[in-house]
Amino acid sequence: MLAVTRMHGGLCIAGMTKEPDRVTGLKWIRPIRDLKHVQLGDITTAEGAVLRPFDVVQFDLIRHRPNPPHVEDWIAEFVRPRPRVLRRLEGERRTRFLRKYLDTAPLQVVEGQLRSLCLIKPDSIKGNFRLDGFSGKFDARMAFRHGGRRFWGSHAQGGIPVTDLKWRALGRAWLPEEGGWTEFEDGDLEARYGIQEVFLAIGLTRNFEGKCWPIVIGVHTVPDYDALVDYDNL
Repeated sequence: MLAVTRMHGGLCIAGMTKEPDRVTGLKWIRPIRDLKHVQLGDITTAEGAVLRPFDVVQFDLIRHRPNPPHVEDWIAEFVRPRPRVLRRLEGERRTRFLRKYLDTAPLQVVEGQLRSLCLIKPDSIKGNFRLDGFSGKFDARMAFRHGGRRFWGSHAQGGIPVTDLKWRALGRAWLPEEGGWTEFEDGDLEARYGIQEVFLAIGLTRNFEGKCWPIVIGVHTVPDYDALVDYDNL
């Protein structure tokens, strides 16, 4: 598992299988329901644990349903049987995985939209968290440089939307309860959390206004950071 994210109407999950791929290292999949969005109950195990990035999970995949550029979509069975966590990648094993399976052609995702999932290590990042104290609306954004290019998203909003549940939980804890805005760069993350390396899982939204837009679906750091996800307030 490399992504557990918020989306309109539900959740989205994605990760890599054991099957080798010459571009991505391992083959990506996005388990989906045949109808409607994946819900919290779908990614809760029989033991009551919610699936998290770096869980190694056994899914019952029913059939491949590519919907370009979302060619990684697979219809999955979430109830009988339920997804089962076999183990977790932590510590040095997690770090080695991130460094090993970086995408060799991420522009196929973020520009060409030939597929919709990739893992990168950006050269630099900056971002922001914003909480509207009146409406309670929370927003997380990130901009980054990679391979000599800048991926800034919307300048007015300060970057590409981040839908990673854990990263959003980190942002909520960073801001005061009454709301506010904070910006950060790489050095701020190191000073505050000891983060030395950042890896990003990038995805594409479903079609909106005739286009699929890049989003950050996973923020994975070395060392890892702690954040408590409130599943009642995503």
